[in-house]
Amino acid sequence: MLEPRTRWKIQETSEEKAKWLSQELDIPLLIANLLAIRGIDSLEKAQAFLKIDTNQFHDPFLLDGMKESVDRIHKAVESNEKILIFGDYDADGVSSTTVMYYALKELDADFDYYIPNRFTEGYGPNEPALRKAKEDGYTLVVTVDTGISAVHEAAVAKEIGLDFIITDHHEAPPVLPDAYSIINPKKPGCTYPFSGLAGVGVAFKVAHALHGNPPMHLLDYACIGTIADLVPLVDENRIIAKLGIEALSKTDKIGLQELLKVAGLYEKELTAEDVGFAVGPRVNAAGRLGSAMPVVELFTSNDREQSAMLAEEIDSVNKERQAIVNEITKEAIAMVEERFPPEENEVLVLAKEGWNPGVIGIVASRLVEKFYRPTIVLCLDQEKGTAKGSARSIQGFDMFENLSESRDILPHFGGHPMAAGMTLALDDVGILRERLVKQAKEILKPEDFLPVTMIDLTASLNEISLDTVEMLSTLAPFGIGNPSPRVLIDQVPIREMKKIGSQSNHLKLQVGNGEMSVLDCIGFQKGNLLDEMTPYSILSLVGQIQLNEWNGYRKPQMLLEDLSVSHFQLFDYRGLKDAGKRLKDLPKAKTQYITFNDNTLTELGLESLSSQTINGKELAELPNDSFQNKYIVFLDVPYSLAEFAEILEKKGEPARIYAVFHQSTDHFFTTLPTREHFKWYYGFLAKRKKFDVQKDGTELARWKGWSKKTIDFMSQVFFELDFVTIDDGVITINSEPGKRELDSSETYQKKFEQADIENRLVYSSYHSLKSWFAEQARPKASL
Repeated sequence: MLEPRTRWKIQETSEEKAKWLSQELDIPLLIANLLAIRGIDSLEKAQAFLKIDTNQFHDPFLLDGMKESVDRIHKAVESNEKILIFGDYDADGVSSTTVMYYALKELDADFDYYIPNRFTEGYGPNEPALRKAKEDGYTLVVTVDTGISAVHEAAVAKEIGLDFIITDHHEAPPVLPDAYSIINPKKPGCTYPFSGLAGVGVAFKVAHALHGNPPMHLLDYACIGTIADLVPLVDENRIIAKLGIEALSKTDKIGLQELLKVAGLYEKELTAEDVGFAVGPRVNAAGRLGSAMPVVELFTSNDREQSAMLAEEIDSVNKERQAIVNEITKEAIAMVEERFPPEENEVLVLAKEGWNPGVIGIVASRLVEKFYRPTIVLCLDQEKGTAKGSARSIQGFDMFENLSESRDILPHFGGHPMAAGMTLALDDVGILRERLVKQAKEILKPEDFLPVTMIDLTASLNEISLDTVEMLSTLAPFGIGNPSPRVLIDQVPIREMKKIGSQSNHLKLQVGNGEMSVLDCIGFQKGNLLDEMTPYSILSLVGQIQLNEWNGYRKPQMLLEDLSVSHFQLFDYRGLKDAGKRLKDLPKAKTQYITFNDNTLTELGLESLSSQTINGKELAELPNDSFQNKYIVFLDVPYSLAEFAEILEKKGEPARIYAVFHQSTDHFFTTLPTREHFKWYYGFLAKRKKFDVQKDGTELARWKGWSKKTIDFMSQVFFELDFVTIDDGVITINSEPGKRELDSSETYQKKFEQADIENRLVYSSYHSLKSWFAEQARPKASL
């Protein structure tokens, strides 16, 4: 067996609905199933999803506060008032700032933008910045991707006569700021049809309202913030992402072109993954380690030389960010293992002075991946007496909701169910940890700490065709809310398996046979799984179906995410020189080593496993079913095949058997004398009366073409049957021997039994040995 690494949950769908959609839309049943699973269960919904139209954008004035905001901005433009865009330092924030920049520029407004420094000012609008804006002659501040929690700052703005418009998308706190107007689809009482917009999506809607039409020429900016902020890629976000990716692939903006060049994506057909994993991190990096202002400069630059310089600078900062993340992650993992073991901490709250607050959100995500626990990572500032950090969660634990129960010690926090940011006093870190752990104990069940893989479809290999793969691509872009479809292919044979990559850390499989289609599978960072399955295993695979293009040849391929083997596996290590090395890597808790010879561990160099090894003579004393679901390693051969079979029957079917069957002597390949051999040898001794086997046995063996061991063996058998006497190597025939069968000799019995054991266990084929093991472990019917 090979257990999956995650919990597989197959989503249910209506077969009738899927068949109807398939017929009406003339699409493969597999695709229709997927649409139905995602709630796209009508022709109207399906057509809108499959063919995006800009008419699907909602009326921006359905957003509460939009009319007041637009009227005030137009008034400011007409009156030549100075407007300040107040942004945020992440990818969504700088994208939002850029969209608002162009929206105001196209109105010929007198404006500028400002993004606070993460390290000196912190998140969101702040009083000093607002007072400075007033001093500099600004009369209107428009926030983007921030401000919904700025209660104090809104009050300050009102006090100093600065109109304060908030455009944001984060969860609203119990008390809203007393601003001039607030545009936020999550604001209580807002009836806008779609609440999942990113900050840049809200800015896009403001630009839409200001100009009367969706600003399609800004979609290349809008898609960056939308994808990087991990909002659901459905409804308007899907339109922004899909059309935005197309626009970004052929953008005419010089700054974006230079950014794509340093990311190795220039003049390529982009995907959501390219934006999320290559563009987004570079855009985020600047604000994580310093000021995000250079990113807006890059996005709004028309100078090729300046843009190239800014792009190189941002790329360099991203490389520095990666190194810092790796170092902090290493320290955080050590802290978890030494001080906060996951089995005792349902929520991980880690804090240390000196950690860079700009990257701890990434570190929190890494820790969730490794330990699968809701995680908060905090940077301690002893001088200010504060802890500032980021949180990431797991399915079933709403981080924003649970943190809301500690508002008394969280003066500044905000976020979503799966992520949040916060600042609190140093002395309250331990209190927060205790509270969250207690809350998690009440909410989460043991199975919640095993990651879940949601499976959209179960498919046969014959259903995975080029047409299907190409049709799947029409459902892109994939991301939160519209994940790349995960497909389960159940019970397929392995055709080929190997490790690939310079470090042999990736897995390549080919599954299928002559009766079904053949599919290539690639499992990145899954090379270790090769050692956990045999070439004859029947696999269940979960992954994403992609199109693989190479040398002009196109075929489907699975990007492997998880796999399992549901049946007992036999690992054939017979005769392997490195068997000992391989065995040492087996999990201690699941593995039982068994030996029948006291010298075997030494001969295999496995003395370190002595505490996990039991002698074969003790097997009968083990409880029944003690082998069930375990890894059982037979290091050498048993003494009795019948007793061995009886033990296997009682101890249950293991998940795996590792057959080493090491032995010092090969009984099967030592010449096994027949009755004719015995008859001739006895006649020879009868003629000689006496024979010195020590002196002349070797010469006799050479003359007959036997081995000396054969001569010694037959001599011992005759001795045990009282046919001869042996005195100091000299054999003498008994004058009146009794009549006894050869198998009355214990030596004869053991020799031939050991040969039979070797024939069955050591020299049999793989399939024969596996069938024999399976038969022994199968309960026998009562007679």
